[in-house]
Amino acid sequence: CAGGNLPGGAQRKSGRACRSGGLRFGGSLSIMYTLGIDASNYAASLAVFDTAAEEVVCDRKRFLPVKPGELGLRQSDAVFHHTKQLSELMKQLFDRRYDLSAVGYSYAPRCAEGSYMPCFLVGENVAQAVSLACGADLEKTSHQVGHILAALYSCGKLDMLSSEKPFAAFHVSGGTTDLLLCEPDKAKLINITQIGGSRDLKGGQAIDRTGVRLGLSFPCGKELERLASESEHKIKPKASVDGLYCSLSGIENQCMKLIDESCSVADVAAYCIDCVCLAVEKMTVNLRHEYKDIPIIYAGGVMSNRFIKSKLEKYGSFAEPEFSSDNAVGVAVYAAIRKGKIKI
Repeated sequence: CAGGNLPGGAQRKSGRACRSGGLRFGGSLSIMYTLGIDASNYAASLAVFDTAAEEVVCDRKRFLPVKPGELGLRQSDAVFHHTKQLSELMKQLFDRRYDLSAVGYSYAPRCAEGSYMPCFLVGENVAQAVSLACGADLEKTSHQVGHILAALYSCGKLDMLSSEKPFAAFHVSGGTTDLLLCEPDKAKLINITQIGGSRDLKGGQAIDRTGVRLGLSFPCGKELERLASESEHKIKPKASVDGLYCSLSGIENQCMKLIDESCSVADVAAYCIDCVCLAVEKMTVNLRHEYKDIPIIYAGGVMSNRFIKSKLEKYGSFAEPEFSSDNAVGVAVYAAIRKGKIKI
């Protein structure tokens, strides 16, 4: 269950035990909880959000199993694993009772026409079943919006959604390296326009492909970061950036060359991470030139890397690591906002 710091610097209670509550059939006079469900191509995630305290009271996440040496899953395999794992996670999450006012789920990778992955259908089916059983409202959003909201919640910046001013969000993960213009919108909550990103390989793909080549298990982010901590980061990173767009395919090629030249695994790991970081930093600087003092949020699993955070946090806000990688927290927050349970 989620622990750590609340937005604004407040502390959660010590320990990681779930608050008393659970799935409850039939409402009460004060229904305060929302459920979030996210079934991405990386992980199965569930979260319960207490709208009165405005905090996550319980969350569960399990990465989908990937065979050694492989770089992810086929969609059919992802659907199978979600079908199995979501039911197991539901049993863990709802060992106690919660009055649910709404169930939120991610229906697609992005809020864009044609954005689709079969694995999200599993989460949608579970959400619909829980909604019907509990009489709770059903709210859907994209996986990407979930990432952005999780970051805003973690940073204590949900009030940015009530402003008329736009903000920028970098969403950098295994399948995404997007630079997004986010405009608060009463109808959509956030109106998202992609204004930059990677033209080829994604940040997480560069990290995972390098990590798998080094013998790490997919996804490789945490283990690659551990290896990088043993390096002195002496190899100067390179990044191909044109305005608000970058090309990251060269990072993979350069890392494979270093491996073939018997460079130390620690130095290869550090070089890969530093190159991704440099690309995002160059894009950030160019963003500042074009959009002046626009607030910036960094979201997605790659942005949980401490080396990247230490270099870029002077430009904007980062989510805590537990809220950076794929999770259902932002989806649960979305449902709470839609129900009017969170005032922004």
